[in-house]
Amino acid sequence: MAHQPLRLAIVGGNRGGRFKKTISALAGQIELAAICDVQEEVLLRWKADYPDIATYGDYRFMLQNPRIDAVLIASPMLLHARQAIDALKAGKHVLSEVIAAHTLDGAWELVETVEKTGLVYMMAENYCFSRSNLAVRHMAEQGLFGEITYLEGGYIHELRHLAHQRDGSLTWRGQLHHDYNGMNYPTHAIGPITQWIALNRGKGDRLETLSTFVSNARSMRRYFQEHFGNDHPASQEGYWRQGDCAVTNLLTRDGVLITLRVDWTSVRPHNMRHYALQGTEGAFVSKRHDREDDLVWIHGRSPHNQRENGEREELWEPLSRYLPEFDHPDWRRWEAHALGASHGGGDFLVLQEFVSAIRDKRSPLIDVYDAAAWSSIFPLSMESHALGGNPVQVPDFGKRRRLS
Repeated sequence: MAHQPLRLAIVGGNRGGRFKKTISALAGQIELAAICDVQEEVLLRWKADYPDIATYGDYRFMLQNPRIDAVLIASPMLLHARQAIDALKAGKHVLSEVIAAHTLDGAWELVETVEKTGLVYMMAENYCFSRSNLAVRHMAEQGLFGEITYLEGGYIHELRHLAHQRDGSLTWRGQLHHDYNGMNYPTHAIGPITQWIALNRGKGDRLETLSTFVSNARSMRRYFQEHFGNDHPASQEGYWRQGDCAVTNLLTRDGVLITLRVDWTSVRPHNMRHYALQGTEGAFVSKRHDREDDLVWIHGRSPHNQRENGEREELWEPLSRYLPEFDHPDWRRWEAHALGASHGGGDFLVLQEFVSAIRDKRSPLIDVYDAAAWSSIFPLSMESHALGGNPVQVPDFGKRRRLS
């Protein structure tokens, strides 16, 4: 049965531009209907590539367009929750960039709006869709790691150049670093690893408590001193609230320990993703750079040496030895398209999953309950850090879903 293409609008033309290849690859399923951006030059660039699309400088006015079925929110992070809620109330499905909400009130309102409207909401956490993260998820689902007891996720990615405009004024990332102090960009770290233990699924496990600790703020001040001089406000002691490195420890209801690290200002070689898994029957650690391999160890399957005393010395092996045998079915199906997309294929698979969920009238892989729980780490980490790292409770956003 043929389906009408989903008529999609994008708010945030600069960041939204990285979906152009995916939109072309899904041409039979998606029709780009509109672009919304506050910068006229951005709208003109989109109009040059897509002459028939509508362009808007006013988001609320765009939402009045009855030809728009869904909105992809690629605007600055602190706008996501309100723009998603407004789109849902206007009858549009929503695919939102991360994070979904930066306050607990915003997260609860988002959950309630999705429940009330019955529309599809998905958070576009593309790190969940890389080949390696999907493969580890599939291996976990097959029981290769046994019972998982510990998980680790990190977003360690020097991005100070994105914190300012050419004149030294702050972008949204810079404002984020200036105004908040905690785990300020958590979903790249938490998203994939929670899927390895099927968190928030059915009557399964869920996040229960978290504690956050943050280092001193050093890197941003030094960067602005080097690029804009000692007289720039951002070069002054005390200007930046956010410390360089934030670490959050979480416990799930069933006792799984999760450690997150976020650091996008410290100077170091590129290491955009960092993950680890420990189970009773196996383990996984991601590579630190492109000259290393993702490593895995599976009891009874991975190689070992025999020590002189007769004991076994277990050995790591490359995750690639388990591919394509344990490639996730979604990767096998869409690999040819995903390989041409950014973020390791994640941007293609995010949009494809969103369109499929709407077409099939089902919940997407990353639904509003996942989005609320993962995003709540942002405000809760600020609270914990202000309390000296004392534990705080993580709300049970999906309680009503599990009881229904």
